Parts: sequence; C-alpha cells; structure tokens
Amino acid sequence: MTNTVLIAGAGPTGLALAVHLALRDIDVRVVDAADGPATTSRALGLQPRGVEVLERIGALGDLPERSRSLLNMYYNEGPRTKLRLQVGRAAAALPKQALLISQAEVEESLRQRFHELGGKVEWSMKLVGAQQHTDRVTVTLCSSGQTEQHVDTEWLIGCDGAHSTVRKIAGIGFPGQKLIERLLMVDVRAHWPYDQNGSTTWMDAGHMLSVTAMPDNMWRVFTEPPAGLPDQLSDNEISDRVLDEFSRRSGMSLDTVTEIAWASEFRIHRRLAETYRRGRILLAGDSAHIQSPTGGQGQNTGLGDAENLAWKLTLVARGQADQQFLDTYEGERRPLARNVLTATSTAVDIMLPNNRWKRWVRDRLVMPLLRLSVVQRRLWLVASQLGISYRGGPLAPGSRWWGRRPRPGDRMPDLRCQRHDGTEITLHAAISGCWVVVAADHDEATRHADAVAMQLGVDMVHTLVPVRTTVRDVLLIRPDGHLAWRGRPAPEKLSAWLNEVLWPV
Repeated sequence: MTNTVLIAGAGPTGLALAVHLALRDIDVRVVDAADGPATTSRALGLQPRGVEVLERIGALGDLPERSRSLLNMYYNEGPRTKLRLQVGRAAAALPKQALLISQAEVEESLRQRFHELGGKVEWSMKLVGAQQHTDRVTVTLCSSGQTEQHVDTEWLIGCDGAHSTVRKIAGIGFPGQKLIERLLMVDVRAHWPYDQNGSTTWMDAGHMLSVTAMPDNMWRVFTEPPAGLPDQLSDNEISDRVLDEFSRRSGMSLDTVTEIAWASEFRIHRRLAETYRRGRILLAGDSAHIQSPTGGQGQNTGLGDAENLAWKLTLVARGQADQQFLDTYEGERRPLARNVLTATSTAVDIMLPNNRWKRWVRDRLVMPLLRLSVVQRRLWLVASQLGISYRGGPLAPGSRWWGRRPRPGDRMPDLRCQRHDGTEITLHAAISGCWVVVAADHDEATRHADAVAMQLGVDMVHTLVPVRTTVRDVLLIRPDGHLAWRGRPAPEKLSAWLNEVLWPV
C-alpha cells in the first residue's frame, strides 16, 4: 500500500505538518529515529506567528496558561544593565503575544492533537534510504532490532533536523558557515534575583554569557567557552564550566542551585538548503535552514514552513493542483528563511562584537537607537513574524507597493466577521486550514465561493462578511491567513485566477 505523505521527523515542524494534513483527511505517516519524545527544553519560545499557526489547527491547547508572555531582555556589562528591551510593552499592540515555553511542551501539544485526529508517531523507526520513481518514493525504514522494510509513499518530507538524512539522500546541498564556534549550556533550578519574565546577557569579556528564566525556578545558562577547551566534555564538566563562568561574571552565588536538569554543547551555524524540493522529496524546518537562536526564530520559521507546505500539498494530493504548484512553497519560504538567517546573524554580530571598533559602534550608535520605543516596536513586529508578506512572490508577482491594502501576499488582519447564519467569528478563527471568501454581503460572498468550490471542493471554502469594515472588493484568503486575490465582484475572474495559479502552463 502506498502512503500519500511520509514525514521523517517528529519535531514541531513535522508534527505541525502532520496535523495540517490529517485535518484535510490526507493519509500521513510520521516516523522518527529517536526512541521516544524529547524531554529536554531545547527551543524556549513561540513567537506570535507560531502561536497563530498552532491555534489554527487546534493544537495550542493550554500552552498560553502554562507559559510566560511579558518578556524582557537585559544586556549587562558586569553587574550594570546597559540596555533593557521591554518586549512585552513593545509587543502589546500585536494581535498575538509571544510565549516563553519549552519546545518539549509544544511538541507534546502537537502530538496530542495528532492523536485526536487518528495519527501516531512511530518511534525508533530510522529512515535509511529512499529511491524516487515517477509516481512515488520507495523509502527504506529500519526499526530497532528488526530488518529493513521498504514502503512506498507519494511524497517524502524531510523534517529531520540540521543533520537531515532525507536532505542527504536527496543530494541537496546545505551551504553556510559557523557563527559561534561552540556553546556550553545547562538548565538548572535555582533561586536567582533576575527577571522571571526574560533573559539577561552579558556583553563584556569578549564572549557570550546568557541566562533565561523558565517556569518553576528553572534557568537556562549558556556561554561561549575559551578556545582550546577539550572536546567531548562530560555533562558534569559542562555544568561546572558554565556555572563557574556565570558566577564569576555575574557575581552571583551558586548556593541556591538545587538541580541540574540538562547539560549540552552545540555550535551555532547559519545554513540554507540549496533547494527545498527535489522531485517528490521536500524539506521543511531545520532540515532546510538553521540559524542563531537569537529572537527565537528557528522553531517558528519551521511552523510557518509546515503551514505553507501543508495547504499546497493538500491541493496536489487531492488532484486539485498540478505538482508544479509545489514549487511555490520554496518560492515563498526560502527567501523568508534567507532574511531570517541574515537578521539573526547580524544581531549576534552587533550585540556580541569581536573587536573594539564593532563594540564602539554598538555602544555609541546601536544602543541609543535600541532604547527608543518606536525602534523596539519595529524589531518585535519583525521578530513576531506577523509582518511576513509574500508580495512579489510566485503567487503574487504583481503585488508590491501599490494598490489597496492589504495587498495579495500580505497577512490578513484578524477581522471580526459574520457567518451566513448571523453568528460572529474572527477571520483567523474561521480559516482552520480552509479558504475564506470575504465580501460586502452574503450573496456576493456565496457567488464567489461557489466559483472557488468548483475547483477546490465545497469542504474547502467558507464565506464571511465583515462586521464593521467596509469592503468593496471581494477577498480570497488562503489557508495560511494571507490574501490570495482581491478584486471587484467578478466570480469568473476569480475562477480564472485560481485556474492559472493551480495549473500553470
């Protein structure tokens, strides 16, 4: 039997993609080489765009109640705070708030949602080979202690991380560079007087030291060790190095440390896959891009990949779009990943400079700017990923800086709308993986929705009328909340546009 989609990797990206597809009744199988779910914290934040993605697929659950959202960032030299970024205040006007919560808990929430939809993760199932054919991919899997098995799938998606086996099998290059040679990190339980809603980073001494608050008096501490430190340190050696450095530079006693929950070391790279698709094999998340953890962009960019790929793969799997339509996934998401990589790398270079001239620029030029509330608001809009637009991309090539807003490719504001039965709902709550037609009245919305349903199916299209906003144009909203098409009432023009996009010549 041939699966429709096989996903390698049960991290946030793979799980989110699986949930999206399961919601649309696409046959999906998820395998992971690990023995079971990760229990260590790893990524610590959900940016507003990530929150929005989880909410749309019913996977957010009680994560907001178990996390922190009023976040602050402090930059110190010794005991003195040189800069405070008030993230909570700067982001207060955003429609969604960032959440400080462990990646392990995000994954647990996604697994629960996948299970509710009838799915399960197959642990200890390693992907060791793949052979592409015209109509399928034959994948070789190996479970613990058993012989290899060969299974067929129409589409193979690599969500298996920075060292992706799928990417290597597909022969896709992963060029890039190291940003920081080596970081040592520990998660500890302690009573420290730092802000429980944020992080503190020391900018002196020529290398990074940072501490971030987590729930239940847990703290993440990481530092860039001196050159020449031996490789393959034990967990105890890592913990001793990190905590000694923390105590020395912060002046903080280690007497209140009651538990060391996790110790690890890693290197920060900036890498971007040469392509996101090779035939019937596609990449998403860390398999396609890795960057500095600055700003918490990695997990959230992966969740955005999953949503963008899911609605496009759904159309192709249902025979409602040509396979060539999948190329728009890379066309929209890869430029975004390149921008994220550049921004996070620049932030590291600016805030943790490696020479005197860069430190002078940081202290005399950058720091005064960062103290301005208008600059902080702009930075957090970018970090939130709510300002993402696909204008000028493959699905909105003529949408750039002119015309009425929002323009095709833009993320739609969360309008309060009315259903046909008179009940009210917000636009983003109504999307839930479907397309939405918004028009000035229900008759107009229905006429255009019928034109869309002819190509996509009645189960894929909703109609809404704004409660307050005066809309003269008809708007077609994509399943990821971005504006697909707008124009004066003309169902035939909307139908022609859809046909041109989904079935390119």
